[in-house]
Amino acid sequence: MTRELGVGIIGCGNISTTYFSLAPLFKGLKVLACADINVQAAEARAKEYGVKAQTIDALLANDEIDVVVNLTIPDAHFPVSKAILEAGKHVYSEKPLVLSLEQGEELRCIAKAKNLAVGCAPDTFLGGAHQLARKFIDDGGIGRVTSGTCYVMSPGMEMWHPNPDFFFLPGGGPILDLGPYYVANLINLIGPVKRVGAMTSMASATRTITSQPRHGEIIPVKTPTTIQALLEFVSGATVTLTASWDVWSHRHANMELYGTDGSLYVPDPNFFGGTVEASGRDKDIKPLEAWEHPFGKINQENPNGARANYRTAGLADMVTALIEGRDARCSLDRTLHGVDVMTSILKSGEEGRFIDLTTTCTQPAALGIEEAQALLRQR
Repeated sequence: MTRELGVGIIGCGNISTTYFSLAPLFKGLKVLACADINVQAAEARAKEYGVKAQTIDALLANDEIDVVVNLTIPDAHFPVSKAILEAGKHVYSEKPLVLSLEQGEELRCIAKAKNLAVGCAPDTFLGGAHQLARKFIDDGGIGRVTSGTCYVMSPGMEMWHPNPDFFFLPGGGPILDLGPYYVANLINLIGPVKRVGAMTSMASATRTITSQPRHGEIIPVKTPTTIQALLEFVSGATVTLTASWDVWSHRHANMELYGTDGSLYVPDPNFFGGTVEASGRDKDIKPLEAWEHPFGKINQENPNGARANYRTAGLADMVTALIEGRDARCSLDRTLHGVDVMTSILKSGEEGRFIDLTTTCTQPAALGIEEAQALLRQR
């Protein structure tokens, strides 16, 4: 197989700028074209980043394109990814891959029949901080993981996003929008989930947009906005996960894991970097010794402070896996297991009972310093 694959992007909204700007960091791939149902949006991105603007049909028929990145809204992820596979191209999707396990299994069948790969974000668990946490666990730093807590809570998305409607419709909500970061990292750190139980609610049936340009507009809420879940892992560990857009402030840490010999404090799984802390049986909490992981290095200024941002790493790893004939870390099996976890959480909230998962997966291979460096272009 060639050592570089051509990439096309469908969906030229806010998140597309991240893929366009960060893709050149990685070897094995080159973004060649983009498309959007809004032709002007595609043309604007094409001009900005020096690629070809095409219609969706033309991009899917483009022989130079090997992999298509699906950056459409969640409700469109399944039909667009299905069309990409049917056009004979590999798919890498933004999260969530699909909105139901049945949709995911249909994609799996098509991909298998056509010998194509499907991958999906989030890839933030490949970041330097989370891989340091993975190494510490693998090295026995806190003994066997027995339990943990996860919290991702805020007042909501309508305060900053220009078009927040889809966040509050089926397929949105904090568990499907933000949950993927936490679930993917838990699978990275602990492994697959066995069963889940949850309680769900919403604080209001409507939301008032306070961002521009639609300030003051009222939108409906059709999905739970507070989810409190309990995850039982195959390993025997149990972790609570609370995801909410009904909380104005709180003092909970993003992720804490507790083991037989200590505790581990993991930074926000929504980002690649951050400080990892741990304690032993002495209860003395200290930062882990920093390591020179390439996906933990600050590379981007942000209104909330400088950050390490290497989104597209999952796509680069999938492309390299295709070239090398190995398993991709953001694989279809792990993605579908994550979908199973999240949709089962919502089902549990609706039905008031524990749900046994029907899928499983392996932990992704750890991404150490050398493995991460191998994904980057040499400068």
